[in-house]
Amino acid sequence: MRWLHELLSSSPEILLFLSLAIGYWIGKFRFGKFQLGGVAGSLLVAVLFSQLGIHIDNGIKSVFFALFIYAVGFESGPQFFRSLGRQSIKEIAMAAVLALSGLATVVILARWADLDKGLAAGIAAGALTQSAIIGTAGAALGKLGLAADELQRLQGNVAIGYAVTYIFGSLGAIIICVNILPKFMGRSIRDDAIKAEAEQNAGLHLLGIGEQPALPDLVGRLYRVEQGAGAGNTVGQLELAADSTATITVERIKRGRDIISVGPDVVLQAGDIVLVAGRRAGVLAAATQLGKEQPASPDMDLTMVSRDIVVKNRELIGKTFSHIQATFNQSIRHGIYVTSFARMARSIPLQADTVVESGDIITLFGTREDVQRVAAIVGLSILPSDKTDYVFHGLGLAVGLVIGLGVIRFGSVPLTLGSGGGALLSGLLFGWYKSKHAGIGNMPVGASTLLRDLGLAGFVAVVGLQAGLQAVQTVRDSGVSLFLIGVVVTIVPLIITMLFGRYVLRYDNTAILAGALAGSRSANPAFGEVLDKAGNSIPTVPFAITYALANVFLTLLGPLVVALT
Repeated sequence: MRWLHELLSSSPEILLFLSLAIGYWIGKFRFGKFQLGGVAGSLLVAVLFSQLGIHIDNGIKSVFFALFIYAVGFESGPQFFRSLGRQSIKEIAMAAVLALSGLATVVILARWADLDKGLAAGIAAGALTQSAIIGTAGAALGKLGLAADELQRLQGNVAIGYAVTYIFGSLGAIIICVNILPKFMGRSIRDDAIKAEAEQNAGLHLLGIGEQPALPDLVGRLYRVEQGAGAGNTVGQLELAADSTATITVERIKRGRDIISVGPDVVLQAGDIVLVAGRRAGVLAAATQLGKEQPASPDMDLTMVSRDIVVKNRELIGKTFSHIQATFNQSIRHGIYVTSFARMARSIPLQADTVVESGDIITLFGTREDVQRVAAIVGLSILPSDKTDYVFHGLGLAVGLVIGLGVIRFGSVPLTLGSGGGALLSGLLFGWYKSKHAGIGNMPVGASTLLRDLGLAGFVAVVGLQAGLQAVQTVRDSGVSLFLIGVVVTIVPLIITMLFGRYVLRYDNTAILAGALAGSRSANPAFGEVLDKAGNSIPTVPFAITYALANVFLTLLGPLVVALT
């Protein structure tokens, strides 16, 4: 098999993508109500492949992780900054409790098992999946004034403890957040994510991919004008007869074999075929004023478009919908229907007293000519595109990685966001900026999903390929005691924090609590699975807040573990 080993050594990315393919295949299987999931499956398969002893470059892991965490930040940026404030106290408490309970668990077990300072710190770094602890613990060990050989032994033990416990540190967080937490709460992540999304959008039901309403609000119908019904009325009279909540528009008239021009003064005649479009209630009510509905006819069909428009007109900013409707005369509003209204990536109900702000996005529906006419008055039209703005996002990732290089010293402890924290912060900022300037920074949902899913799965697969061999060898040499201690350090703080979040902080939404819990442990693989189960971005805001705090709190555990063990 030497040829196979040489092939994989020359192209280790083969094992990377095999880990993803086989891992996601395994992750689909259910064992009762338990499902491993693609991320955890990729991690386990990568650990198996790591036994071949194939080296894979560490830079690949950094790239995958930066892509994942930037995409997460970009998606949740608008909601994140809107959520900051006094309401963030819960997330701060969650992150603090997990860090303190993690510290207590490590110290108690280290003293019970008579572990040295190096092994204790390594277990903390691996079981809590916070690699920065290796650096802070190593620096703390260097300040103890130990002999050179003893210092080298302890720092080597840090790496051993980390390698043995890191794999389950990632897997255990997935099990707690994705499998145990929903059972504990008695509700699924998906159900509560849908509920929270509806509350966030003031009760509006947002359609998912491939979904459409059985009874759409905007419809079109063909009617034959009958004598004594609509005959003799003008188009303007017919349109004005509908109330403001059931507006209609006569879009096309066929008289005999000819399509005639439509205008408010056109008088309808018996036998005319009329295409009426608008709000369902108004279109159905028009039957009483026109005549019988007719089957579809190709020459009477009309293409309608829907466009998102960014509000830029200063005459509209600060005005209510009812005021704007009254200001625009009928000739301007004719044929245009507002189907949705959004602010900072959040849908807002269309109400008469809703005040329009700069940067709001209004979705207009109508014929192409009508939409273009009104869009020119309202502001900037956003043309749908499947292209990603690589200038914007390339700059965003570069800025995030530069931010991650910064180091702030807290006493003798160096604190840094690292590439992950920097990319997350940059993603949040660039996502917020995109919500305020919708004309730039386009990233289709499919592209964002690919970055997020491939980035996370690739990251954990590289971790498995890099750390799996050493972890298995260490367990073989020293027994399973270190591994089991790591299991306890992984599980106990998560359980304590989960109970604290539910009964003290009163989290009652499974999706939000799962996001906060994953972030409190800086457990990116677990968060990826939570996001997949949620099916929307609801868990991202609590995750982003607790993740940022966890990077600081957990990093500080390094010197504390060294001091207390």
